[in-house]
Amino acid sequence: MKDCAAVAGIHSARAALKFGADGVGALWLERSRRDRRLGELAELARAAGVEVRQVDRDTLERAAEGANHQGAVAWVRVPAARAEADLDRLLDALEVPPLLLLLDGVQDPHNLGACLRSADAVGVHAVVAPKDNAVGLTPVACKVASGAAETVPYVQVTNLARTMDRLKERGIWLIGTAGETNAELYGADLRGPLGLVMGREGSGLRRLTRERCDALVRLPMLGQVESLNVSVAAGVCLYEALRQRRG
Repeated sequence: MKDCAAVAGIHSARAALKFGADGVGALWLERSRRDRRLGELAELARAAGVEVRQVDRDTLERAAEGANHQGAVAWVRVPAARAEADLDRLLDALEVPPLLLLLDGVQDPHNLGACLRSADAVGVHAVVAPKDNAVGLTPVACKVASGAAETVPYVQVTNLARTMDRLKERGIWLIGTAGETNAELYGADLRGPLGLVMGREGSGLRRLTRERCDALVRLPMLGQVESLNVSVAAGVCLYEALRQRRG
């Protein structure tokens, strides 16, 4: 379907229907399966006014592109990114210390999608990224996000460094990741108003972004590999923040 991403799997399709049904164009179910969970999905879709179509297994396989579809694919419209002004309104409305994820020029849609999925899992209030030299909300990113592109505000800003200055004025502590620092992630205090800043694939944080971080931390690497994929590193950092904030 044009301008839509195929979100495969019962859990992901359910999440898309529950939290962003307005953005779901259609639900495809495998015709030959008799599964209670697929029936519940169909009821959920019809209640939301979403078209339900019974298709054969081969059609689902092509739509899912190798993902485990479990007999269900939801076609999710690619959402528009939020504007800078939306970030201010979002922060003004929060009654808890904000938790943000800042991505400094991530260019792989698979990485963006995985970051959004981790952000949703830990309750990130917004993901912030520059408009230029960074991937946006593409169908591939939305597919990998498995519904998180609809639940986590994705804010694109004109100038990331300037946005970081404004966040710091709000009292948000910005912690970036860099392999050359001696400070480890697990020694950082991640409990207050926080923005975790992750660099792009390969080159890491840009100079202006790095300079605006209040602190830099690294993930301990005990093997021969020098660094982790940015989406994996983001997941590790976000879950350490969640651990501390719940404690």
